[in-house]
Amino acid sequence: MLGIPRAGRRRSVIALVAVSTLSAFTLTSAPAQAAPPEAPVAGGAPTQSYIVQTTDAPAATYNGGVAGLAPTRVSGGAKLDSSSRNVRAYRQHLAQSRARVLDRAGLSTSKVRHDYTLVFAGFSADLTAVEAERLKRTPGVANVWKNEIVHGETFTTPEFLGLDGQTGAWRKQFGAAEKAGEGMIIGVIDSGFWPENPSFGPLPTPRKDQKVIDAKWRGSCDPGTEAPVSCNNKVIGARWYAARGISRVNPGEFDSPRDFYGHGSHTASTAAGNHDVTATINGAVAGVISGMAPAARLSIYKVLYANAAGTQSTGNSDDIVKAIDQAVADGVDVINYSIGDNDDNFSAVELAFLNAANAGIFVAASAGNAGPGASTVDNGMPWTTTVAAGTHDRSATKTLTLGNGQVFNGVGTGPQAVTAPVVDGRTSGAPGSTEQFAAQCVSNPPQLDPAKVAGKIVLCERGNNNRVDKSLAVKNAGGVGMIQFNPTPNTLNADYHAVPSIHVDLAAGTAVKAHIAEGNATATISAASNAKVRAPIVATFSSRGPGTSTGGDLLKPDIMAPGVDVVAATGPPSHSGNLWDTSSGTSMASPHIAGIAALILAKHPNWSPMMVKSALMTTASVRDNEGQAIQDEADASNANPLEMGAGQVTPKEAFDPGLVYDSGITQWLQYSCGIGVHITSGGQDTCDTVGAVDPSDFNNPTLAVGDLAGKQTLTRTVTNVSKLPALYLPTVQAPAGFKVDVSPKIIALLPGKKQTFKVTITRTTAAFGEWAFGSLRWRDLLGHDVRSAIAVRPVPAAVPLERSGEGASGQVALPVTAGYAGTLAAQGHGLQAATVDQWNLTPNPATAFNVNAPATASDIVSVTMDVPAGTKVARFATFDADYPAGTDLDIAVYRQGAGGALTLVGQSASGTSEETVTVTEPGTYVAFVDVFAAPSAVDVKLHRWAVGAGNAGNLTVTPASQPVTVGGSATVTAAWNGLTAGQRYLGVIEYTDGTTTLGRTNLMVVA
Repeated sequence: MLGIPRAGRRRSVIALVAVSTLSAFTLTSAPAQAAPPEAPVAGGAPTQSYIVQTTDAPAATYNGGVAGLAPTRVSGGAKLDSSSRNVRAYRQHLAQSRARVLDRAGLSTSKVRHDYTLVFAGFSADLTAVEAERLKRTPGVANVWKNEIVHGETFTTPEFLGLDGQTGAWRKQFGAAEKAGEGMIIGVIDSGFWPENPSFGPLPTPRKDQKVIDAKWRGSCDPGTEAPVSCNNKVIGARWYAARGISRVNPGEFDSPRDFYGHGSHTASTAAGNHDVTATINGAVAGVISGMAPAARLSIYKVLYANAAGTQSTGNSDDIVKAIDQAVADGVDVINYSIGDNDDNFSAVELAFLNAANAGIFVAASAGNAGPGASTVDNGMPWTTTVAAGTHDRSATKTLTLGNGQVFNGVGTGPQAVTAPVVDGRTSGAPGSTEQFAAQCVSNPPQLDPAKVAGKIVLCERGNNNRVDKSLAVKNAGGVGMIQFNPTPNTLNADYHAVPSIHVDLAAGTAVKAHIAEGNATATISAASNAKVRAPIVATFSSRGPGTSTGGDLLKPDIMAPGVDVVAATGPPSHSGNLWDTSSGTSMASPHIAGIAALILAKHPNWSPMMVKSALMTTASVRDNEGQAIQDEADASNANPLEMGAGQVTPKEAFDPGLVYDSGITQWLQYSCGIGVHITSGGQDTCDTVGAVDPSDFNNPTLAVGDLAGKQTLTRTVTNVSKLPALYLPTVQAPAGFKVDVSPKIIALLPGKKQTFKVTITRTTAAFGEWAFGSLRWRDLLGHDVRSAIAVRPVPAAVPLERSGEGASGQVALPVTAGYAGTLAAQGHGLQAATVDQWNLTPNPATAFNVNAPATASDIVSVTMDVPAGTKVARFATFDADYPAGTDLDIAVYRQGAGGALTLVGQSASGTSEETVTVTEPGTYVAFVDVFAAPSAVDVKLHRWAVGAGNAGNLTVTPASQPVTVGGSATVTAAWNGLTAGQRYLGVIEYTDGTTTLGRTNLMVVA
């Protein structure tokens, strides 16, 4: 499912914000959810948090233009100083601008929750839908976003990565681990920290770097009001943000920076926890751990809070923007962001990070845990470093031996072995339990029956509750061991459990079920073996590219780091009282990169964030610790750049990369223009000033083309960051079925100088639609090896995905680039007038649509539509033009399976009534329409189409055929006539080579 932008609708954004044309409708397995409206205010209308962007530039990008106020934008490699006179003066100007906007809109300053000035110009406020709409139309306002709910996505890892040891980077670059990262401040935006954990204990004094820290630190330590925290010279700052009562959802949470859930403590200690801390779990020593930059300081920004069930930490986007803004003001050097929404879009958060990067801050972000499916990667903008997760070489293997002699390998911790009868949790439920919760061994409320479980090993299904909660449920019911199996492909995790446990795959789980069915089943779980193993391997859960915002023209994720079974600090309330625990996810991988980036910045303080990113990527390894190609856990094949980016981070080499691929604000704006984003400043489209660049030509350290038609030439520029003149020669490993040419064939550079080169990729025999991978390496005689991954997907024709038109008659030109030589044929299907379903609905603040349990209500309706086989395109849509100001509708579409089960296939939930979900597969679909907000009762109109094959007689496509050449351009014209005024029509232009379909363009016409 891929959503398409509306006909004739151009979303304009001010200053340095970009909204992708696919932002609200990208392919997503778990769409971001808008926070539900609160109860009605005195006036009767429900309020919702909104992020409001003014037309001003934030301080990070202000380049002059206001009388009496000097520019505050910094040059590449420099950091913004929030305490400088010019910045203070400009921030005062922004405060005045905000006041004027509120005054014009007739709104009180009491509605404002957060002010944003450094990386975002604007504020967040609690508004009714009518007030939000009024603000959108107020002079001085650029954009208004609805607040979204997002979620949080080491023991031997320093040694595994080459940091520790006699020849490690800590000793080589800093003299000792205790000095690694001196002078650096890492900001962690997460769920807080547990201050009593030794990983956050005070550093020895006096500190050699104290003057450096004092010169840039502008932050403070807010202890909070509940279970207050204290700071020291390790954790030098702590703040907390909890809009709309999010801290009260779980009664155990704290109104302070204290970490209840444990996610933030884990990421913070992984990035910069103290060196040589002995970690214990369940009373046993788990090992000696360290953060990546153990001498760096930490500043904590709590924005995530445990949900009601305690199974996830969630946060508000307006709190996150405030945390980013404050982190830059406080003087951090690096930000770690292990948070996501499984949606590769551009919102206020991405804007804030763009401006943070322009202020000189390196941003590491998790890629997401929605793998192994394609196009699941999150946090995919080029100014952040997006991190995939892999395994590390710490082994915790176990064996499972069944009573019938079958033996299976798995993972688990602990020296205890156990032999006992084995039962299935699914058939061992307590009275009143549900079969599924019993199968998943849920502890609260208890689902297992002690009469069936006591003294036995229990088979538990992964999913729903935390993995360690399953063994707790077994223990509480009197069980003596647990076999946990994956019902779908996923990682195997060596957690610290309440009873001896082993984690196995689906095949082993199926075998255990079969053995139980035989009767009198028994099993033996062995003690753990801790030998080193082959690593890294890409974790199954790690989200994959290509990113949906560019279709693969910008390779994401960027790099991989350890993210499976990482031992680090945690929050005792959610981890059985433990100060440390294992955890897995790209959330754990990202802080490895944040900490390593701090190390590089400590050695190269004048490097820009993108220079650091390039150094990490071009020195990354695609080989494991056995010298073999890194594997993908999901299918045991060789991993590719869509799964691991440039490869596994290798910190030692990143300090001296030789060449770097740098970029800054101008290139980021050009990239945004290249993906169809409209950016304005002072009322002018900046694309008219900076121009556009094809996303494939963005100066990224990797080379990617998601729609190569015949051949394409990419441009890159490198900078020599070594201290010596250098002579580089290229080595190309061309993707299978392609030819790759590099020009010039040699690069000669003095220190600090730049060189531009071109890479021409030509398809020869590669299969259309299939990704192929290779590499370009620039090497010199000094040992530098600058590697760029190549990822290419050839297409027979590059065609526009969507076009729109207006009027009862008219036409549009459709540009086509051919990837073959021969004949291009084109034909039209439709145009089909919309079927319109209509209801009169009144918004009800007491209801909220749950995407995981869809149901109708007084202001939520549904309609079922069959999409027959052979349908060219099907679509559900609502349109702003049909509704009064202040109306906000959302659409969620589900595929109906056997027995009526619903599976979400697409959701469109922007802050307006302009919503669209498009599907192409046949089946039965149920679309829900939610009146999220409206000034009063509204006539809701859902437009839907299922365009079948054949021309309706109102669409003409010319020419019907024309000759094309490889890489050549062609034009197809679609014309319509005889449409009924006021109706909306949808059609499809299909391109073929005479026999095979090459591509399609959806055509929306408002007559």
